[in-house]
Amino acid sequence: MSMAGGIAIIDFGSQFTQLIARRLRQLGVYTELHPYNVDLEKVRAQAPSGIIFSGGPSSVNDDNAPERNVQDFIMIAPVLGICYGMQLIGKQFGGVVVKASAREYGFMEVRWSEPFGNLPEKQKCWMSHGDVIEVPPPGFEIRAKSSNGHIAAMSGPNIWAVQFHPEVSHTEMGMELLRSFVFDFCKVKTNWVIPNIAQHILDDVKKKVSDREKVLCALSGGVDSTVVAALLTKALGKERVLCLFVDNGLLRKNEFKEVLENYKEMNLNVRGIDAKTHFLTELSGVTDPERKRKIIGKAFIDVFEENIKDAPDIKYLAQGTLYPDVIESVSPRGASVTIKSHHNVGGLPEKMNLKLIEPLRELFKDEVRQLGKEIGVKESLLIRHPFPGPGLAVRIIEPITEEKLNVLRDCDHIFVSELRAKGIYDKIWQAFAVLLPVKTVGVQGDDRSYERVVCLRAVTSMDGMTADWFEFPANFLRHVSNRITNEVKGVNRVVYDITSKPPGTIEWE
Repeated sequence: MSMAGGIAIIDFGSQFTQLIARRLRQLGVYTELHPYNVDLEKVRAQAPSGIIFSGGPSSVNDDNAPERNVQDFIMIAPVLGICYGMQLIGKQFGGVVVKASAREYGFMEVRWSEPFGNLPEKQKCWMSHGDVIEVPPPGFEIRAKSSNGHIAAMSGPNIWAVQFHPEVSHTEMGMELLRSFVFDFCKVKTNWVIPNIAQHILDDVKKKVSDREKVLCALSGGVDSTVVAALLTKALGKERVLCLFVDNGLLRKNEFKEVLENYKEMNLNVRGIDAKTHFLTELSGVTDPERKRKIIGKAFIDVFEENIKDAPDIKYLAQGTLYPDVIESVSPRGASVTIKSHHNVGGLPEKMNLKLIEPLRELFKDEVRQLGKEIGVKESLLIRHPFPGPGLAVRIIEPITEEKLNVLRDCDHIFVSELRAKGIYDKIWQAFAVLLPVKTVGVQGDDRSYERVVCLRAVTSMDGMTADWFEFPANFLRHVSNRITNEVKGVNRVVYDITSKPPGTIEWE
């Protein structure tokens, strides 16, 4: 698609950079992301109507901080600076940027003296920074301050800048600010909708995979890989897409049988592979979550290799990797910090002699669900909660055994079943149980017990980049806790996780 008239995002390493693009897509605006060191002529040739400088983990006062000449970009189109982007603008135009006396992370009230667009006088915003602009640049106007008295928004010639993150869902009316920048300040016209995305991906797959080549599609049972399988089958035909659904022994209760039946109903060319023994043997005695992920990734490769020996025309491995997987594992454009590795991110071993195809790599979960609906995937498959590729391995915070897996499966099944029974499953982004490496004293049946602790986790989110814990009624948690401690042998205590993302992640490991 043509960039002309859209928005260019310059990535200075923020974990939320792709989220900015996601929000603009929601507004129907085409965007492209570029690393902070992109060739200026490339941006100029694309003729964007607006440019956004993202946040980032660096301080503009660091010797090795990522830096660009802001004036060069302002000559192309209006600029919005976010967090680090605002500080870079402030420093380059003669302002003073210093370490904050009180760092601002999480929710913070912002008070506007002259709002950007149709914003209220007071606004709750999501902050994540340690530096502040102490003195604004000459000729710039302070538009808002935080409750700590720090500059939260300012404007200059062809420039808007904000210290908070309007792109995260927890910033009140953040979309309204982006809407004002895009449509009022930059005069952009809408040009990006889900049918366009679907057709773009289908065309790209057809161009990438020649008529004589086939694709191996790794299925996990989740929304992402299911949509990938449907997309590839639609683009290439059933006979050219071999789908493998592997039972690695780390799936939820009854999941292998139920999901395999769903795939057959979708008329996919699918094989179910029982590889439980191989995976659990490889994971025996391993505690470190990074080692678990890498072992699981290698074990999947082993299974794939074994099952394509009779199919020499398979040239690609397709995976349901999403952007949140990528941004937490590698830095595709800017200087973002790695949070954790993902078993399906980072390439393939050379010996497989397969090329990787990840059609959803630039999308978020909510976009994938819309995409799936557009190409005819059943609603019941699209509304399933996310499930990590390493499965229950990263929800057991110690070495894995069959006994621990069974305990966790039963606890998780009770929790999710009660969510469905109470009609609140669809209100939650993700819910699951975690088996902790802790035993506690309890009283069960008039006897002293010394059993395991299970933690329940449920969060709300739009895209997985930020999340907040779900506020259950106390009676619901009491009921679930009673069921688990009564029905699951080996558990005598249940706790509930009330940590948002950030500072935590959704999964524990």
